[in-house]
Amino acid sequence: MENNLSQSLDFSLPRKTLKKDSVKTVILASMVGTMIEFYDFYAYGTASAAYFPRVFFPEVTPTIALLLSLLTFGVAFIARPLGSFVFGHYGDKMGRKKTLVISLLLMGCSTVLIGLLPGYNTLGLTAVVLLCLCRFVQGIGLGGEWSGAALVATENAPANKRALYGAFPELGAPLGFFLSNGLFVVLEFTLSPSQMESFGWRIPFLASAVLVVVGFWVREKMQETPLFRMAKQRSATTKSPLVEVFKSNWLEIVQGTFIVAVTYTLFYTLATWSLSYATTTLGFSKQAYLMMLMGTVVIFALLILFASRISDAFGRKRVLLFSAVALVIFGLVFPYLLTGHHNVWGALTFLGVGFALMGIAFGPLGAVLPELFPTKVRYSGSGIAYNLAAIVGAAFAPTIAAWLAANWGIHSVGLYLSLMAVLCVVSLLTMHETKEVDFTK
Repeated sequence: MENNLSQSLDFSLPRKTLKKDSVKTVILASMVGTMIEFYDFYAYGTASAAYFPRVFFPEVTPTIALLLSLLTFGVAFIARPLGSFVFGHYGDKMGRKKTLVISLLLMGCSTVLIGLLPGYNTLGLTAVVLLCLCRFVQGIGLGGEWSGAALVATENAPANKRALYGAFPELGAPLGFFLSNGLFVVLEFTLSPSQMESFGWRIPFLASAVLVVVGFWVREKMQETPLFRMAKQRSATTKSPLVEVFKSNWLEIVQGTFIVAVTYTLFYTLATWSLSYATTTLGFSKQAYLMMLMGTVVIFALLILFASRISDAFGRKRVLLFSAVALVIFGLVFPYLLTGHHNVWGALTFLGVGFALMGIAFGPLGAVLPELFPTKVRYSGSGIAYNLAAIVGAAFAPTIAAWLAANWGIHSVGLYLSLMAVLCVVSLLTMHETKEVDFTK
């Protein structure tokens, strides 16, 4: 496999310049950051849905407390485009490695600090302000994470396996989800509800420090990607990546934003909103529903790999169009699955089908977004599109879904998801197939 990798990256550069990381290092370095990203965000999503309403908003009604808590969830998403501007600029100018190490540390330290924050009963509104500040800084760090990880994978990949290699950072999503969810399940079975509210919710945030140390160690060992080194040798980089990308590739930014946005809406509908809805309306306990989420996320991981391999064979556009059209239908149908009291089979079908479509929609993105942009603005372009998608698709998705369900019924949540899928379909129809692009330019 590594010999094939070496042959595919023969750019007629000196042997010293062509020295590459091992496949194992590429996998770990690209996967670890996305794993931490989704671990951190799902830990926050779970805490904001289940614990933060009472920890940080105890003096308002439960419904308002939930909405306010979920609004703090969106703060990091608003900060992410700012992070993509900053880290994209330096990633295209100075290189992928240094930028990724800094973004990882900023993201990880902010997450740990959330676990140390006092609640409303100790600091009042100051506690809420500090929570939002930590989320904002976390979002800046996250703004440079996914795009850099995707470039580490795809810029080290054989041309005919770019989507497969691009799936490495995507696999970090179910892994991070599984680790976060698993830890919450263990804590829910070990601690009492009062203990979870008092200190148990802090443990997943503090535990993320271990992942950050591992991620830092892996990324310190890796070297710069071959394509960026080639661009530097050819003087093909630019001093103003942000100016260049908005001038020459603004359409690709718009297309990439709406192609990715529906995956965010789907993920946080499945993982955050449905947890709140299932435990408050459908009669599930937190432990039971978290276990169901853990079981069905395996489908998510398997479909990421499957969809990536298929897109290497048949093209990215076909696979993504299939998932987007299927999501339009899923949005119209899933509300019928979440009816009745403690409807286990309905909930399992909702989660299983939802995570299967999530895997198909998410898998090829690790290749598609980088392929939309030339090397000199690839970090900036893919990062801006990915993080604008986080605002459009995720920043307020749990809050919107909770408000829609409370005021217009669960079918309106399905229509919301279908609308996001329609926007994805339109973007894909205007996009050219990227499978055969010359990735060295």
